[in-house]
Order: sequence, then C-alpha cells, then structure tokens
Amino acid sequence: MPQIKKLLIANRGEIALRIHRACHEMGIKTVAVHSTADADAMHVRLADEAICIGPPSAVDSYLNIPNIISAAEISGADAIHPGYGFLSENAQFAEIVELHNILFVGPKPEHIRTMGDKVQAKRTAGALGLPLVPGSDGAISDIAEAKRIAEDIGYPVIIKAASGGGGRGMKVVNDPDDLETQMQQAGSEAKAAFGDATVYMEKYLGNPRHIEFQIFGDGEGNAIHLGERDCSLQRRHQKVLEEAPSPIITAEERERMGGIVAKAMADMGYRGAGTIEFLWEAGEFYFIEMNTRLQVEHPVTEMITGLDLVREQIRVAEGHPLTLRQEDVQFRGHAIECRINAEDPRTFAPSPGLVKVYHAPGGMHVRVDSGLYAGYRVPPYYDSMIAKLIVYGTTRQGALRRLRRALEEMVIEGVTTTIPLHRALLDDPEFQEGAYTIKWLEEWLAKQGA
Repeated sequence: MPQIKKLLIANRGEIALRIHRACHEMGIKTVAVHSTADADAMHVRLADEAICIGPPSAVDSYLNIPNIISAAEISGADAIHPGYGFLSENAQFAEIVELHNILFVGPKPEHIRTMGDKVQAKRTAGALGLPLVPGSDGAISDIAEAKRIAEDIGYPVIIKAASGGGGRGMKVVNDPDDLETQMQQAGSEAKAAFGDATVYMEKYLGNPRHIEFQIFGDGEGNAIHLGERDCSLQRRHQKVLEEAPSPIITAEERERMGGIVAKAMADMGYRGAGTIEFLWEAGEFYFIEMNTRLQVEHPVTEMITGLDLVREQIRVAEGHPLTLRQEDVQFRGHAIECRINAEDPRTFAPSPGLVKVYHAPGGMHVRVDSGLYAGYRVPPYYDSMIAKLIVYGTTRQGALRRLRRALEEMVIEGVTTTIPLHRALLDDPEFQEGAYTIKWLEEWLAKQGA
C-alpha cells in the first residue's frame, strides 16, 4: 500500500491552503505550484517547496499540464491533489498523472470522464437508479425530435449544454414557437464557451431547491453518504451561501436518498469524494449532475459529521479503506457557509487590489478558510472568492446567531467584499425561516435594487 510522503497541490487560494494543512497534520510534505501573480500567496509561503509554473493566465499556469507534471517530477512529489476547479475534473490530467506513477488524489479517470459529460452522466445516473428530470435520453439536434420530446414532457423546457456549467449554454423555452431559435442559441453559446455545441433537453422545474449529497467511495465497491447540503441560494447559477442539513429535508428523506446515492456509487466502484446534485421540488428529487471532486462547500459537511474530507481523500488514494461505515456516520447540529468574494455587494463587479486590514472572526465553532493577510494583493486573474466563513450551532437558529456575530467581527479593508450582502440576508425573515429556492436570491436582489 503506497504511503504518500510528498504531495503537490495543483491549485491556489483557500483550497490550496486547506490541502496543505491536512497534509502537514498527516506528516506529508507539500509542494505549492503557483503563477507569477501568486508568488506571495499564503499557501506558497507555508508549503515545504514552491515552484513557479507560469505567468498569471490560468491557461499558462494552473491549467498547464506539462508544467505541473514537470514540477511534480522535479520536486519528487509522489501524489497530486487537484483541489476544485482548474484541472480537478479533467480526466486526461488524471490519466497523465497516473501514467507518471504519481498518485492522483481523486476519482478514477473513467469516472471523471463519464460524469463530466452531462448527457452520459444522466444516462449513467439513470442506470444506477438515481431519479432523473424528465427529458431527452441524450443529445438532441433534430428540431422535429426536440418538439416531440417537449410536447411529451410539457412546457416549459430547458435546453442545456452537454459540456457546460455556470449557466452558459442554457435556455428556458416557454413557447413551442421559440424552441428552434433557443436551441440554436444554446448550441452557439455552448460552442463558444466549451468548444462543444452538443445540447440536451429537460423539463424545466418551476421553483425547486438545489440539494446535493456528499458521497465517499473507496474504489473497491464500498461507499457511504455524508448527508445533504442545501445550496439553493444562488446568483446566476453561482452559489452564495450553503448549509447542512437542508432546512426542508426530513430525516426519512435523508436516509432514503442517501441510501440510494451511496448504493449507486458503490455499484459504480467510485473512488474518493464526490457530490450528487439534485433539484428538489414538492418532495421529489431529480438528478442534475455529479461533481467528481471536493466541493467549495465541503466544510459544512465536515462540521456536522466531524470527518476531515481532505484527509479521507488522501487515505483513500493511498489504498486505505474508508474511516467510517454508514452506520458510524452521525449528523449533529447545523452548519452554514458564506462565500466572501472580492466584489461589490450590489453590482457584483470584481474588486481586486491590496488588502490593507484583515481581521478574521473567532470564537467557538467559527472557521475561516482563507489565504488572506494584511498586505496581500488580491489578483484580478482568478475567481473572486477570497474567504469562506463557516459556523456551527447545535440548532439552525443557533448557527444563524453565531454567523451574525462572526460577520460583525470580520474586517477586510482595501478591497470591497460581499460581507454586507450576507449581513443583509441574515436579517430577512424568509431566509431566517429557511423558506428559499434557487430563484429566491435573484428576486430578493431585484427588490434591493441590486
């Protein structure tokens, strides 16, 4: 059974720091790779070794597979953790890593490839027994076939890019007369954004919630679920705040759906961490996609289960069995995560620049995942998320009170952040009650004049 001695972190920002910390607690040395723009990043300063892999552009650095592999070979790293984003769901990267006799801390390449194609993922999910949104069996290009499917499942329908994400290549169609035009537009957007014009069709759900289940497999046919997260607070398909457990899922629903997703992943022989995402409406779950990686919002699951997901990823990559069996998993209390972005809280325009003052909140059950420090310059080249504030309470109301206090304590000066947005959200009675859906935040922002 291989023992990882030195791990290369193929990422940046808070997730790179998160991986570094887990490694050092396990006695594993770390190698940070970085662009020239990230030379002063916190994870670069703390890692045992640091190697520059290119200029600021992600294409030339964090997405540059030859440079990352070279850095691993130069440093003698025996494992690579991709974090999330960048190359984390690139099957070719996972294959290349393994071809160089380096452990890939993530799923098997074939599973990344299968679940990365939305059409193939839906087909696979159906075969594994996961409930699906009614729609096309696969890609659609023929308008006559598209009209027939739309009539069968009923309008409104949604056209989605097969290789897409983040809302691009996605069109809602309310009227049969608009179907052909919207299909063409979705295909064009998909081609421009992802290099693939393939689209498929689903029934458009009116006002669902976004519920996802965290799963973990050992690659040997054993898998468990770690409960659900509610990620319904979204703006333009981007998550803003997440909580676990969901305010609207019952213990019976959790056990039933958790059992279904765990069995599906066991049957698949899935290895490592993954997330099965569903739309939930009127008591029904509908599979939308699977993320074959660690999620940004993984800390809320860690808070309510007590399991270190990065440590577990590393152990599974080494060939160890899962730390917990399903009957060992216990859910306690409630956790909420706020994504703190360097953005204007009203216009959401990016706000890179020099952090002049930084003070992280503290106290019992308050966690901040961030690479910020006073004097750090937030670069303009990458995602604008600069911190995650995560709190835990024995009840949801207790967690909300702790979150309000932590947000009041948190100070970031020099760049504009979305902290005021989160404070305002906490004051809203509907949010306090957990009565929100995936449409709620955008409607709320419109009322605020944002």
